[in-house]
Amino acid sequence: MRGLRRMALGLLGAACVLAASSAQAQAWPARPLKLIVPFPPGGAADTIGRYYAEQLGQALGQPVVVDNKPGAGTAIAAEAAARAAPDGYTLSLATSGQLTILPHLQDKLRFDPLQDFAPVSLLASVPNVVAVNAKFPAQSVAELVAAAKAQPNKLGYSSCGTGTLCHLSGELFKNLTGADLLHVPYKGSAPAIAAVLGGEVPVAVDTLAVLAPQIQAGKLRGLVLTAAQRSPLLPGVPSAPEAGLPAFATAGWFGIVLPAGAPAPVVERLQREIATIARAPRTVQELEAKGIMVEHNTPAAFAELIRTDHARWGRVIKDSDVRIE
Repeated sequence: MRGLRRMALGLLGAACVLAASSAQAQAWPARPLKLIVPFPPGGAADTIGRYYAEQLGQALGQPVVVDNKPGAGTAIAAEAAARAAPDGYTLSLATSGQLTILPHLQDKLRFDPLQDFAPVSLLASVPNVVAVNAKFPAQSVAELVAAAKAQPNKLGYSSCGTGTLCHLSGELFKNLTGADLLHVPYKGSAPAIAAVLGGEVPVAVDTLAVLAPQIQAGKLRGLVLTAAQRSPLLPGVPSAPEAGLPAFATAGWFGIVLPAGAPAPVVERLQREIATIARAPRTVQELEAKGIMVEHNTPAAFAELIRTDHARWGRVIKDSDVRIE
């Protein structure tokens, strides 16, 4: 009899928890929400964050206020997001660099990319392009690889900085093809592209948004896009699988996460709203015109992507001995 009473009390307690969770989800959101963006205003991350903040605010009936928290290679924003209350009112714009690259390059981070967040959905991706100066003779990936093998560690590729996705994409390209290219880091995309345009180095690895205008103008020649399909901005540049490099489809991504422990109904509601926004023609038109590819997926699929890329970039960093001084 006593055992039955305990079982009944346990079931009653579980029912109370479920009822409280359901009531919380029904009341959410009852006040404005905050979206932490790990970069200053301007740029792809801020563009994506502000667009989705506006659209989510309309869908949820509460404003979503963008809170730009740049600094420490995006660690400041990640730490703030991880420490926020898991009540569904603090969203964070997570990036592939923040959750899958930074943890392998910096010690003593005060967040765990695989444990401290509840993934909601992917929002967008920004693929990189491997391009060469238009005067450089290589017309394809195969020809660039052959040229690099003929001059080991002589042909340079520019990146927007050591440890960035541009840099690691270049190292992954080397690992996949055996091309012995020399990494030449710059402080940002502008000087990196200027170096290729000026003939200082023949190869550039940078984002679609940065390189597309130069390729469209005929100043650079795009050889491969780090995506599974071609971009309408550069229809003449083959995708990674088309270039014979399916494992090179590793675009940088942006998504929404909540602090770990966020209510499941809130995660599910946000994911549904994001999917609706992503499928809207306006979203595709506005973002893809800026070199941003619209994406969305489920919380489980997004969590798997984070785990996969965390392992992938960890291997690249280790194999290439990438270090930030």
